[in-house]
Amino acid sequence: MKKIVLCAAVIALLISGGCLLPETASASELLLTSVGQSPDATMIRVVLRKMKINAENQPLLRPDGLGGEKVLVAVVGGSSKGLGAAGIDKDQEIERVKGLFQAAKQKGMKLLVMHIGGEGRRGTLSDAFIEAAAPHADRLIVVDGGNNDKIFDRLVEGKNVKILYAPNVNGTADPLKATLSEWGVSAQ
Repeated sequence: MKKIVLCAAVIALLISGGCLLPETASASELLLTSVGQSPDATMIRVVLRKMKINAENQPLLRPDGLGGEKVLVAVVGGSSKGLGAAGIDKDQEIERVKGLFQAAKQKGMKLLVMHIGGEGRRGTLSDAFIEAAAPHADRLIVVDGGNNDKIFDRLVEGKNVKILYAPNVNGTADPLKATLSEWGVSAQ
């Protein structure tokens, strides 16, 4: 009986340490946040999970929430309803992300900015968040149609920032995987 209990304890310890689980990227390698409080970051969380990356969506992430992560994924999309639910306005959100991006850069993190709404999720509110976020990006992933007016090109002009395109939300998996792998985060 003691051997059974001991074996069960060892197995539980190994599982809790991740030794017997399929290889996944550690949540401590990557943080996911929204810029504009749209549900788009939640959609990217689903894409990341399919890639075996267990990233928690932290829509109101602040600089004090940063640790030793390698990458901050910021998904841009303005939502008046989301801002209201979060109890903040456009200007407060822009200040939050500017402080967050500055702190991430100081910690040596890579910043991946994504816009997954295409042309249909562009407008005055989303554009304000795009203008606040894109200039800080180390890389951009944009769903087709989202850069028809070349706003992203203009905002990163002269900064040697790659803009990768995807046909739709699910199609972001390939550029996400390539980018994260290049930046030292294992993705499947």
